[in-house]
Amino acid sequence: MELRDRMARWRLILGQESQGGFDNMSGGPVELSPEQWMMDQALAAIYNNGEFGRFGAGGAGHGPSVPRVTRWLGDVRTLFDKDLVKIIQSDAMERCGLKQLIFEPELLEDLEPDRNLAATILLLKDQIPKRSKDSVREFMKKIVEEINKLLESDIRRAVTAAVNRRQHSPIPSASALDFQTTIRRGIKNYRPELKKIIPEHYYFFDRTSTTAANKYTIILDVDQSGSMGESVIYSSVISCILASMASVKTRIVAFDTEVVDLTEKCDDPVDLLFGFQLGGGTDINKSVAYCSQFVENPKRTILFLVSDLFEGGNRAALLRRLSQLKESGVTIVSLLAIADGGKPYYDGQMAGKIAGMGIPCFACDPQKLPALLERALKGQDLSVIDREGQSL
Repeated sequence: MELRDRMARWRLILGQESQGGFDNMSGGPVELSPEQWMMDQALAAIYNNGEFGRFGAGGAGHGPSVPRVTRWLGDVRTLFDKDLVKIIQSDAMERCGLKQLIFEPELLEDLEPDRNLAATILLLKDQIPKRSKDSVREFMKKIVEEINKLLESDIRRAVTAAVNRRQHSPIPSASALDFQTTIRRGIKNYRPELKKIIPEHYYFFDRTSTTAANKYTIILDVDQSGSMGESVIYSSVISCILASMASVKTRIVAFDTEVVDLTEKCDDPVDLLFGFQLGGGTDINKSVAYCSQFVENPKRTILFLVSDLFEGGNRAALLRRLSQLKESGVTIVSLLAIADGGKPYYDGQMAGKIAGMGIPCFACDPQKLPALLERALKGQDLSVIDREGQSL
């Protein structure tokens, strides 16, 4: 990168107040290109308390501000990379009081989908004015679709690869043919002159385990305290994906100091999201007790406890209950809270006690969840993932 380009980038980073210092440097003043000048103006609007300042200060109305913010958002999305846009949007919310404006329909249409912002909307959802409800729903739908694209195919593959695949049946069925096993075990019978494998034996999946009594039950027990916004969003999308699959039974439970069963809302992930009430206290023990009633076949039940583990209820009772469920054969996985784009946030002491009971506590990127789900469904040792650095 040329010296002049590097100096121009530093001038953008340091802001307009640094212009005088650059002008006095040897080699002449730093000249910004027209595009860089637009970047400078867009950044100054929030970082220098310039054009925007503090919205709503002094009792000023919001109306005149919205068109300016909309134009500013359009400039930011044009000038900067997508990841930078999300950072700038987040800073604008905090520094310039834009939280007061996120429910303006015109503004929501121009916001880049961002999970942190979606979590903020969920926290403030009871304050959404009627005129903005459709726009808010469309914004949340964009977030859901983004996560869906990221996870759906991997989750479906994980479930398909794990459920009803461990046993074979002597009953032949074209639709149940296990191509992979048939080819792998028949490769020794490859006939070069025919360029074909002639299997000695065909393997078929056992479809009898598709009955309701033999299905896996997957329970997502989701903390809805204020720190859980991003985790709640991922949990909702994952629950809806699983609920759409006939090969597993899915339940989703939300809790703070009370417990709410949201399973019936799994048809629509946006409806499910708005079923959460972020911001309450935490009684994990009560929620785990509620979830226990859905354990019909312990060895075919997986309980995902999605929480920051800051227990406000009976900590000793929670540990006893988790231990009893584990001893009965239930697979329990603790998914620790994520915030600020994937950073873990949790009670380290409680997580350590739970992990010490042989219950894995994962502080992992949501994109790792399909692989974790597949191993759990297959009954495989989750410590393998531990050694790869995905858990405590």
